[in-house]
Amino acid sequence: MNYLKKSFQIVFLLLVSTNSYSQDLLDELGKEEAPKEQITKATFKATRLVNMHTVEVLGKRSLDFRIAHHFGNLGAGPESFWGLDNAAAIRIALEYSFNGRLMGGIGRTSQGKLADGFLKYRLLRQTDGGSMPVSVTLFSSLYYTLEKSFVVNGVDRYSDRANRFTYCSQIMIARKFSESFSFQISPTYTHFNLVERIGQTNDVWAVAGLARMKMTKRSALVLEYTHNFNLYPDQAPVKYYSPFGIGYEIETGGHVFQMFFTNASGIAEPQTISNTTTSFENWGLGLGFNIS
Repeated sequence: MNYLKKSFQIVFLLLVSTNSYSQDLLDELGKEEAPKEQITKATFKATRLVNMHTVEVLGKRSLDFRIAHHFGNLGAGPESFWGLDNAAAIRIALEYSFNGRLMGGIGRTSQGKLADGFLKYRLLRQTDGGSMPVSVTLFSSLYYTLEKSFVVNGVDRYSDRANRFTYCSQIMIARKFSESFSFQISPTYTHFNLVERIGQTNDVWAVAGLARMKMTKRSALVLEYTHNFNLYPDQAPVKYYSPFGIGYEIETGGHVFQMFFTNASGIAEPQTISNTTTSFENWGLGLGFNIS
């Protein structure tokens, strides 16, 4: 009897342990089979849209050489071939991403003879499952003018080197609503150590809206508008406008080419946001392009 009792206990323990092990194994398999949320890719196809940055950063250990060019205004007429004879501004830049989330770059813009540097960090990334509904990227840059010193009313405006600096920061929030449509909003702060005219403010607050609508597998319509909240008073000697751009984007072999019309003659962010003096309403648009 003792032998049968011990045998029964051994069999019972084996059955219990086997059932427990099987349940643990099933639990582990269930965990492995649970689908993981994927990061939403290609909210935009490039790090810029028209004039402004997008939430996108370069891939890990990627180096990008960029050329941006703005021509003169269409309103110049046929004698200047509707602005194509006039190069309003050109910018060349070299940009690099360290880990696919942090990137930096340096550039040189002909207008204002600006040298610039920036850092950009992808803080949050949208997921397909919806646990993170938006992408958020932080951007900060500084600009230094290399213009020669000149005297205004007996004062050298660049006697203090700090007057050559301008700063810009953005919080970019974007969502890819579908395979065909993406939208971004970018609250923006720009600070000028030195302003051009009396009545201008050193601190400019603005918000930019960017949209991309896919037309074909490798092309899209792009739109961009930046609204300034406290730019300059209406009685200023020069009237300023909010920058606007509309264009077409083509992806070819990993490179992105953007051609657009914009009322902003400048390319660097402070020039685009705060020094646009033409309006699309009176054909103050110029042709421009970006090559990555």
